[in-house]
Amino acid sequence: MTDSTSVWDTSSDMTWLRLLILFGLALPACASEPVAEIETFLNDAFRQTPEVHDLWLTGDLRTGVRDILRHDYPLARVKYWQSGQRTAWVLDEIGKERPITVGIVIERDRIEKVRVLIYRESRGWEVKSSAFTAQFDGAALDDGMRLDRSIDGISGATLSVRALHKLAQLALLLHKKIMTGEHP
Repeated sequence: MTDSTSVWDTSSDMTWLRLLILFGLALPACASEPVAEIETFLNDAFRQTPEVHDLWLTGDLRTGVRDILRHDYPLARVKYWQSGQRTAWVLDEIGKERPITVGIVIERDRIEKVRVLIYRESRGWEVKSSAFTAQFDGAALDDGMRLDRSIDGISGATLSVRALHKLAQLALLLHKKIMTGEHP
């Protein structure tokens, strides 16, 4: 090796070191992004964000959740925020391979807003668009615990669309339990 080659290698090593340091500094910002998305969602949902509550998924409620999702929810309890007849939910469901985090606001047993907060899949990101999520506005549960309207799909995002559909049903079910006082 000549001296110029070793200088090049050292310079290259320094460039990689600088890049690693920059990526290391950026990681805390990336880690806080989901928290910021949830905070923004809650600030938009309420004039003043209410206290967070826990709803335990037990008994009949657990069964209802399983009927909607076709599997158990991965947590024993879900967090929600409530002010009067308005509740907000931050829920996760697997699209194809990765969880999709969705915020849902419900008032008087109808969906007011659906917002995809964190989308982790490599495809199907179109479900994040307000043109798609607006289809859920005003939706309620029918007597069969299904949405009272059909939701148009998106070609190439079928599993993500299904995930949002299930989460909308789930949030309405959970809201109903809170409003009727049928929760532990």
